[in-house]
Amino acid sequence: MSKRRVLFLCNANSARSLMGEALLRHMAGDRFEAYSAGSEPDEPHALTLEALAKQGLPTEGLRSKSLDEYESEAFDFVIVLCDKEQQACRQWEGEAKEVFFWDIRDPRLIGKSDAYQQALQEIRRRLQLWLPLHTAD
Repeated sequence: MSKRRVLFLCNANSARSLMGEALLRHMAGDRFEAYSAGSEPDEPHALTLEALAKQGLPTEGLRSKSLDEYESEAFDFVIVLCDKEQQACRQWEGEAKEVFFWDIRDPRLIGKSDAYQQALQEIRRRLQLWLPLHTAD
């Protein structure tokens, strides 16, 4: 059986969407292929990489990517991790069977290590609830 493809989106692809990509690979990499991108990509934030490392999640190979990189690809699921106020990253026009909007606050706006840990834990909790509902038998 082929793995289901999931794309995580946020503005800069430097924090939340990278966290989603790393978490899904760790939690269910045997069933899902995880990707991430941003509407205005930036470099992975140092505090993002630190938060992932503190949780024992691998960070090698994580890089910020533009939405353009995936515009011609099809995904089973797209998970948008933007605040409601950040509409730019909510514009997915590619092919996806389902699109989910998870309102996760951008830790870059706070700029402290705790904010990155909180965002990571919130994404983990949401994935723990989401995975049993979207895993094919």
